[in-house]
Amino acid sequence: MSHGMTPSRQLPLAAALLGTAALLAAPPAAAAAAATPAGCRTTAVAPDREQSRLQDPRTAALTARAGLTTFTTRFPAALCSVRNPAEAGQLMDAWGEALWQSAVDRAQGRRPGGDLAQGDDRPLYWTRVTMTTQLAAWQPDFPVDRAALRTRFEDASRGLTANGFTGAPGVRRMFISGFDPFGLDGDVRTANPSGSAALRLNGRQVTLADGSRAEIRAVVLPVRYADFDQGIVERAFGPRMAAGPRSADRITTISQGYPGLFTLEAWAGRARSADPYPDNQGALAGGSYDHPVDAPGLGPGPEFIATTLPTDAMTHATQTPYPVLLNTEVTEIPAGGSGPVDRADGPTPGSRAVAGGGGGYLSNEVAYRSNRLRLELDPALPGGHLHTPVLTGLPADRDRLTGPEFERNENEITAEILTILTS
Repeated sequence: MSHGMTPSRQLPLAAALLGTAALLAAPPAAAAAAATPAGCRTTAVAPDREQSRLQDPRTAALTARAGLTTFTTRFPAALCSVRNPAEAGQLMDAWGEALWQSAVDRAQGRRPGGDLAQGDDRPLYWTRVTMTTQLAAWQPDFPVDRAALRTRFEDASRGLTANGFTGAPGVRRMFISGFDPFGLDGDVRTANPSGSAALRLNGRQVTLADGSRAEIRAVVLPVRYADFDQGIVERAFGPRMAAGPRSADRITTISQGYPGLFTLEAWAGRARSADPYPDNQGALAGGSYDHPVDAPGLGPGPEFIATTLPTDAMTHATQTPYPVLLNTEVTEIPAGGSGPVDRADGPTPGSRAVAGGGGGYLSNEVAYRSNRLRLELDPALPGGHLHTPVLTGLPADRDRLTGPEFERNENEITAEILTILTS
């Protein structure tokens, strides 16, 4: 709060921040819309690609059927209660963290509401997107850095803030990341099992194969090149690698990968090469298999980084219901070569990265960025990437948002992720 603010001017923000506590405690049925204060101005703003999908009524249904509508009905009034840029920033933190915690609580059965399966990751995504449209439309009577406010809200609502390890004595610390749904132009109902696993596992203590205990903390990352360019992976992983009793003992990035199987990726490549496949904003990487490019903002590092996860134990932990394989394939431009070559057994000396085992998209990049940072900050820390099976089973009737096969598959993938991680 800014220096010199009078008590009377603190009241609107205090009410808005207290409102986030009410959101956490209120039963989902109490989703009454709050009136927008008189004199609060909003304006129509052209939506970005993600926000434009809100025109599909099924997106609002995913929020409503998870009991999260309270966030989207009360956020505009909360925005209108703030009186200066400092208050606005505090509001982003408070509401973002409340949304994240509500999604985690719902995924773990502590916040009942709606008829969607509790582990469904889609309500968090669509609620967040809706709130970013409300933030974009808000017109305060003081200047704000709207991009910075959105970043604060996004980070808080993805688990990047107020989500550190407890540092409990004798409890090891495992940090994981998942992703938002993607491929939404094909089917707006799409989910991402890595995001579901992050919500279900965040904050849990689990027993490892050796009998020791571990605490899991998680974040859910956007499927957007621009956010990666602006350092969201480093913001997520850097604090968990800082020396001290609350630093991670292992990091594992997780994303949705191939049909019907899990793969542990032996190698992460430095390059982007996924064009013409777009991100959730419709943006392209600028790099293809024939012309790979380095991602903006990358610090120094090798062309390929090898996993240091205990892949032998992890691949032997289970093979049901999905097989778990170690993937050693990469694509490279060999030293002195001019075109891409697929290698079944990893890169050759002096080659240029085209794709890691996970390809040249953001799943490969999150592995590279996090492990490049690991090599810089804590080289002995085990780290690597796990690809989940593709989540299938949505009903053929596209008006149906969920179904028994879809929910069973999501549950089985998350359960197997936990078995693999604790091996």
